[in-house]
Amino acid sequence: MGVGDYIWMGILAVFQGPEAFSLFGIGISITVLMVLAGFLLGIIVGATPGLAGPMAMAISLPILISAFGFSPDALLPVMGFLIGVMKGATVGGAVPAILFNTPGTPDAYMTTLDGYPMTRAGQARKALKLAHVSSASGDTFSDIVLILCAPFLAVLVEAYLDLPEKTALLILSLAFISSVIGGSVGKGLISMGLGLLAVYIGTGEEFYPRLSFGTQALAQGFPVATAVLGVLILGEVFRALEDLWHERRATAAAAEPAQTGDQHLHWADIRRIAPYIARSAVIGTVIGALPGIGSTLAATLGYSSGARRHARKRPQAVQFGEGAPEGIAATEAANSSVSGANLIPVLSLGIPGNAAAVFLILAAESIGGFNPGPGVFKFTAETVNPELVAAFGLFTMMMLANAMNWTIGGAFMRMAGVMVRVPKPILLPAVLLLTLTAIYVQEGRMLAIWFAIGFGVLGYLMRRVGMSPLPFVIAFILGGKLEDTARQAFAATGGDAWFLFTHPIAALFMALAVLFVALSLRKPSEAQR
Repeated sequence: MGVGDYIWMGILAVFQGPEAFSLFGIGISITVLMVLAGFLLGIIVGATPGLAGPMAMAISLPILISAFGFSPDALLPVMGFLIGVMKGATVGGAVPAILFNTPGTPDAYMTTLDGYPMTRAGQARKALKLAHVSSASGDTFSDIVLILCAPFLAVLVEAYLDLPEKTALLILSLAFISSVIGGSVGKGLISMGLGLLAVYIGTGEEFYPRLSFGTQALAQGFPVATAVLGVLILGEVFRALEDLWHERRATAAAAEPAQTGDQHLHWADIRRIAPYIARSAVIGTVIGALPGIGSTLAATLGYSSGARRHARKRPQAVQFGEGAPEGIAATEAANSSVSGANLIPVLSLGIPGNAAAVFLILAAESIGGFNPGPGVFKFTAETVNPELVAAFGLFTMMMLANAMNWTIGGAFMRMAGVMVRVPKPILLPAVLLLTLTAIYVQEGRMLAIWFAIGFGVLGYLMRRVGMSPLPFVIAFILGGKLEDTARQAFAATGGDAWFLFTHPIAALFMALAVLFVALSLRKPSEAQR
């Protein structure tokens, strides 16, 4: 079977999968409906300050798995819903930033610099249209790069990296992520260390559980859902609730000014912002392909690059920070183009680069039948590789979500602006209840709830000391794979304890890991800036 056959099978798996219902004699695939439902939910979540795409993905995943089960037919619908949420939240995040000067995420802060001044000038609808076109353009470009690069990179990895090199690559990824995320490399390494410590409790190939202190509760280890949802979601909710307690008031959204002037987006406007979209899309795609850096840096670099170009090319026009449409375009194209590129290390290496990618890997591991990594892109002529079919199905769903973004995303994004008025004293307890319910639905025991609350307290404390929880989560996800690969490499090399340093490529990866940490230690901390 050739590449074209697998591409066609992936498309058919999405559009001719299990039917939800029939319309005019045409069967409507449940996978297509799940992508649409996830996309619409993602826009609503993205337009709500205090929520984010990963939070909705975290709450939805256990419920989806309980509803669809663990059959192979459940893989594409569940992942399609998660992809839809990820895509919708990316474009929806511009709504509160533009209308109410309320960035729901750090990367949306750059959108407020020009989006809210346009709103104050009565150009809110035009600003939202600019954000939609820029976001959809950057996202589409990023997905095209993903489809072209992920198989190529996976083939290179499978051809040149053996078990020692793959072990060193996992260590390099953890070191890189820990070094670039958070206020300091020390905090990043501590967060990673806590994640590795948690995942190795009660697990391993020994005949007795590790680090369980003789208790049955810890002998089975911590469920993935409790650790990931606890640290990422409950920790954020606990911190936000404490902030509200200190403020002693709900955050009220400002009234939208009256809209005046021309609110339409003309071809002249598109031609003017096109160079900024193109440049920021390339910046965001490059940043997104590096695991752990995220969209905040992409938005910052895209905005600053666009500001320099704008000041040089159009010094007499409205400048960045004063309501320039080009500022919205540069920011939204940059942070949206990260989403597709973030899946390049996921599909080619099996390494999650951000929180959204974590939940896609969790879905694949929970349901089975798809193991992200170099083995996915093995072309077999005699038999069908179901993982490769699923990969092209995933690409199809991403392009389908892009089509929804272009067609219905803009209108629904403007309608979702009402979500910014939901007061946090109502929103945060609802999120807390939904998260705990989702954990109980998946695990079915009260002990999992207590584990999740404990990890939530840990996530709260990490945020209070300026420590990012993302290295913890990624280390928890990769810890088991790191141990299995290291054991296999140790056995394959005949018990060579120095296999990480006796193989040239593995030694190079280890040297790069040390170099990343050393260079990060030389950067000034946030307190010194």
